[in-house]
Amino acid sequence: MSSNAPIGVFDSGVGGLSVLAELRRALPHEDFVYLADTAHVPYGARPDDEIRDLTDRAVTALHAQGVKAVVNACNTSSAFSLSHLRSRFEIPIIGLVPAVKPAVQATKTGVVGVLATPGTMRGTLLSDVIREWAEPAGVQVVRAVSTELVPLVEAGQVGSVRVREVLRETLAPVAEAGADWLVLGCTHYPFLAGDIRAVYGDTFTFVDSGAAVARHTRNVLEQAKLLTQREKGGAVRYLVSGDVEAARRVIATLSAQREQNGTNPTTAPQEPLRIEPIST
Repeated sequence: MSSNAPIGVFDSGVGGLSVLAELRRALPHEDFVYLADTAHVPYGARPDDEIRDLTDRAVTALHAQGVKAVVNACNTSSAFSLSHLRSRFEIPIIGLVPAVKPAVQATKTGVVGVLATPGTMRGTLLSDVIREWAEPAGVQVVRAVSTELVPLVEAGQVGSVRVREVLRETLAPVAEAGADWLVLGCTHYPFLAGDIRAVYGDTFTFVDSGAAVARHTRNVLEQAKLLTQREKGGAVRYLVSGDVEAARRVIATLSAQREQNGTNPTTAPQEPLRIEPIST
């Protein structure tokens, strides 16, 4: 495997762009292929076996693109598919774990919230990290779930009245319980940070898995001697299984939002979006 091969990044839709931004910051010279399975988003309410099958098909498609590793930038998919994927593919497969540990270590009230999809809530990863970190520390974890938020982000509705209505209702039990930290347990949710602040002010400090998975990806590639030796800035190709033009608009909007928030890397600013259709 060439060290100059791209890194694959997969999500059920555009939420993984929040992880991609962190990856590009940590690995500015690497090329990436981002696959958004928008034909099947959202994954959260789908049966477990279907989530595993869709993930397998997406990673197979990325493998066919010649990637040297895959970052499964979808919390729901990671909750059900990592062991299966690692048994199927010889390249490194990196997944997401809900960022409960840093929230537990930082809370002052002894209560933290987790905002996630139904699939992530059903999976074992979240329960495992709560059992490992929150329970021994005596920290209460309040779970909040929504089936609406991912489709709203996918539809480009960040900042809308409906998004804020859903957030107000979904997070009310978390705020009432006294949580001071909120784990954003879906890669779509960092894009809603401004909306959460608009509804709840400074009630919560946010944490997600993006920066941690980017650091882990760099370490995995370094240990495998797969870091590129190029010195120029890397580029991104986007593969979309659904409506390409609809995805183009949302990707452009969310990427611009990350840039305004100072989270985009400085390599290749204003680069044109290279978006191609793909069947998974």
